[in-house]
Amino acid sequence: MIRESDLTKLYYSIGEVASMFDVNASLIRFWEKEFPSVKPKKNQKGNRRFTAENILELQRIYILVKKEGHTLEGARKALKSKPLENSESEKRSDIIAKLERIKHKLLQLKA
Repeated sequence: MIRESDLTKLYYSIGEVASMFDVNASLIRFWEKEFPSVKPKKNQKGNRRFTAENILELQRIYILVKKEGHTLEGARKALKSKPLENSESEKRSDIIAKLERIKHKLLQLKA
């Protein structure tokens, strides 16, 4: 499972996103068309640039469709009825990871 704290870059290519989920890039493009909540930015060449938010939404779609066996329509309904929410432990671990990075940077500055 991908956590927001694992996503350190500002943007990810479609190839990187596809490898995160071990699927073809064509499936990511298909889901982009089927689910309006996934809207990656595109550069001047038309290459997709996915944000951490896009990737977390794709993860929700992946779980619903691939793991839980929902149809696309069922996954759309599930996404509408259940807004994205992290569990308390995920929120805590994200905060701890961010604080660790800040501590590391501060120690580097001190040295």
